[in-house]
Amino acid sequence: MTGPAAMAVVIPAHNEQVLLGAALAAVSRAARHPALAATQVLVVVAADACTDATQSLARQAGALIAPLDSRNPGRARAAGAALALRTLDLDPSAVWIASTDADSEVPPRWLAHQRACAEKGWDAVVGTVRPQGWNPALTDVIRRHMREYEEAGRHPERPDVHPHVHGANLGVRADAYLRCGGYPALATSEDHALVAALKASGHRVLRTRRFPVLTSARLTARARGGYGDHLGQLAEPVRQPD
Repeated sequence: MTGPAAMAVVIPAHNEQVLLGAALAAVSRAARHPALAATQVLVVVAADACTDATQSLARQAGALIAPLDSRNPGRARAAGAALALRTLDLDPSAVWIASTDADSEVPPRWLAHQRACAEKGWDAVVGTVRPQGWNPALTDVIRRHMREYEEAGRHPERPDVHPHVHGANLGVRADAYLRCGGYPALATSEDHALVAALKASGHRVLRTRRFPVLTSARLTARARGGYGDHLGQLAEPVRQPD
């Protein structure tokens, strides 16, 4: 199967001037992988109700801006994907939409891996994350969480399979994305809803532990009910000022 002619990386952001630079630098490194030499890569930052320098930082890094005022991750991801598709103006079957977060850093082979999966006929790729940058007082809590996270759903004959879904490490072919209705306007779990819709409609969804994305272990999460909130709940007994 032919790989995508273009890949769009969509990053929702709400007042992320502190961490966005590292996220965009990591995406830029991934976009320069030799396997993507003939692939157009477009980066879109969905700046949701930002009152800091998020938008200017994104522009300086060469990203397109999808501005909105919703404080809603589902709407932000959807707005970013819509702008990417309008800008690329290609048949959706030739576009791959990759998703990460403004507080996360993708590995150098992240986009190349997703492109290779698309070439093999997968409609979506669902990856994992690893926390970084936690308060030293939380080391034991984070390490215990990481052990439990890695063991969840592990199968001795299929070690790559996992039960997790993260908007910070997700990719989908645009035509499959559109057929499923895209990201729903949810304040949380919009990524879970999209993956569930893909599975329910019979699309091929690959769950893989390869190329996890590093994501901030900060306890002041931007999206309620997401990964950051989960870490905050685990750390509550020993939580220190963030």
